[in-house]
Amino acid sequence: MHFTVPPREVWAALLALVLGAAIFDIRYRRIPNWLTVSGVLIGLALNTFLDPVWPGLRFSLKGLGLGFAVYFLLYALRAMGAGDVKLMAAVGALAGWEDWVGILLVTSIIGGVAGLILVATRGRMKSTLWNVAFILSEMKSGRPAYVGNEELDVKHPKALGMPHGLIIALGTVLFLALAARFAR
Repeated sequence: MHFTVPPREVWAALLALVLGAAIFDIRYRRIPNWLTVSGVLIGLALNTFLDPVWPGLRFSLKGLGLGFAVYFLLYALRAMGAGDVKLMAAVGALAGWEDWVGILLVTSIIGGVAGLILVATRGRMKSTLWNVAFILSEMKSGRPAYVGNEELDVKHPKALGMPHGLIIALGTVLFLALAARFAR
């Protein structure tokens, strides 16, 4: 993985964005649009200002597009909420696409571990393993798994969920710490 340390202004804006989103997601189980839209606009403006106009804007737009596209796919599969999509798009607008991929990787690992802990503490390991097998079989058939099993729809009350904004914040902070430590 290639680590880069974003400029101090971007680093500060990124931390403010993800920590604010984590707090809102923990308290209210939603991430407000004003926060994510502000993150996108600040990301576009900062990167455009810090790098000559077109390269900085292009850098930011690539991150925004990749973050939105990947998380929109998860949203379409009903595995993620809309606030998470907008948050990761804003993270991409600030961090750029290369660092966004690193943030996604770290976030995915943290989310996987947190998910296993949640499943184990709730005594749902057996049903979760069955759900994973069900998802894979439905993917083979080209059908969305949430149609056949309401627990797999993030919006359903039976779904076992966690505030993904917190996971994104933890992944971003850990990525920034790793980048500061290992950047070339």
